[in-house]
Amino acid sequence: MSEVRGVGIGLGVAQGVVVRMTEASPAPENTPSTQGADVERTRAREAVTAVAAELTARGESAGGSAQEVLEAQAMIAEDPTLQDEVDARIDDGATAEWAVHDAFAGFRATLEAVGGYLGERAADLDDIAQRVLARLRGEDAPGVPDPGHPFVLVARDLAPADTALLDLDQVLALVTFDGGPTSHTAILAREKGIVAIVGASAAVDLGTGTSVIVDAAAGIVTVDPTDEEKDRADQRAAARRSADDAPLTPGALADGTLIPLLANLGKPADAADAVERGAEGVGLFRTEFLFLSSAQAPTVEQQRESYRELLAAFPGKKVVVRMLDAGADKPLAFLNDAHEENPALGLRGLRALRASEDILREQLTALAEADAATEADLWVMAPMVATVEETEYFTSLAREYGLKTAGVMVEVPAAALLADRVLAHADFASIGTNDLTQYTMAADRMLGSVAGFQDPWHPAVLRLVREVGAAGARLGKPVGICGEAAADPMLAVVLVGLGATTLSMAPSALADVRQMLSTRTLDEARNLAELALAADDAAGARLAVADATAPLPPHQQKETTS
Repeated sequence: MSEVRGVGIGLGVAQGVVVRMTEASPAPENTPSTQGADVERTRAREAVTAVAAELTARGESAGGSAQEVLEAQAMIAEDPTLQDEVDARIDDGATAEWAVHDAFAGFRATLEAVGGYLGERAADLDDIAQRVLARLRGEDAPGVPDPGHPFVLVARDLAPADTALLDLDQVLALVTFDGGPTSHTAILAREKGIVAIVGASAAVDLGTGTSVIVDAAAGIVTVDPTDEEKDRADQRAAARRSADDAPLTPGALADGTLIPLLANLGKPADAADAVERGAEGVGLFRTEFLFLSSAQAPTVEQQRESYRELLAAFPGKKVVVRMLDAGADKPLAFLNDAHEENPALGLRGLRALRASEDILREQLTALAEADAATEADLWVMAPMVATVEETEYFTSLAREYGLKTAGVMVEVPAAALLADRVLAHADFASIGTNDLTQYTMAADRMLGSVAGFQDPWHPAVLRLVREVGAAGARLGKPVGICGEAAADPMLAVVLVGLGATTLSMAPSALADVRQMLSTRTLDEARNLAELALAADDAAGARLAVADATAPLPPHQQKETTS
């Protein structure tokens, strides 16, 4: 084995020796308790409480998206329904170890059957259960090894609790067998700027102590590299560090075409980091943080204060706020608590908001008031719009509240295919590539078994992006990208070639994308887009563009210049 291929996250390159992540401990045996139900129940409660506290503390230490993920895990650990299931098994004579193992497994199966947002939580249960079991057994919690020297971590996948607190002085790079470009691991690795390759199935054969180069830009792990390969990797890493330290110039192609680089944010407190990293505004502000942890919708006053705080951080700059993107896949009792067999195709996004229009109107009211009190250039957009009629509905309603710029997210193929008619009513479109890929490929973005389909490089997805880009160009209206695809530097160039006029991403990705854009002209971006469109699949598209942009070997460079 000379190399292993996977999906690279960012442009980084690193080298070092492999250390494998320890696999999960074996399941406990189902033997009767010798300590009695009261003792077992107390043991289980204490272990769950301790694990929940540890997850919360890790979240507070990590901050950002990691904190949200870990706090959600802590809530799952202490879910009363789950505790009742554990108690029921203990009352039947089980040990705390078996009761926890069996109850969590049952809960996992239930959530997987529901799918969507809850299905995603199912994967997190394994990590929580392992942590509780380790505490009951008096063992160290599963997690990242500490060999005492810098290393390349190779694992099946990482739990959010591990990814959030990786010691970047010790973990040189991360390689996982499982996971895709939109997995928790990929998202958190991108946010923390970790050199990472995910979904590298052949990495399962990499043993501890193996020397490797992890090239995220190419998505390749080079095994037992030569001294020459190591030197080239060192030079690239040095060049990338220089790019990180480069002046924070506006996003632009090599020919001077401006491509504003914006930030995806989840709460106002994240704004300062985005500004520091050179974000030229906000391309996607997710308002869910105000709603998902509440038993009832926040008041207009509560919302207004949060929006005002966000807008105040970007005076004179564009801030695109997405209306509440919830519904059956992110259940909110005050919005829609109906059971749906297939929530990804159910009452979500704008559909859910129309069914509870009072919540939509209150959100628009709060935004209008915050807009009046600040100097940012506020844009609002509706999530998961599928029809022209929905576009008309939302933009008319937004203008009723005096909001001057109203647009829609393009996340389903229907909206992309009718982009010219959608944009006839909307002031702009913003393409959510995660959901657009999900609905184009009929692959649940949260389901690991179909993660291989969830790749925005797929030519079918890129054709839809081209439809929207072309419609925007004809009508003179902006088309932004605010999905994970915009954070992939090479794909970002392709998306510009397909007609994207702005790119929005996690702030940690801004430097890589800024640097990559500066190396290509608009004509080159369009040519690369055509290469990607001509491929048969995502891997072919990625490879075609990589081959077209790879530097020439030294001997060919001499021939070319002589």
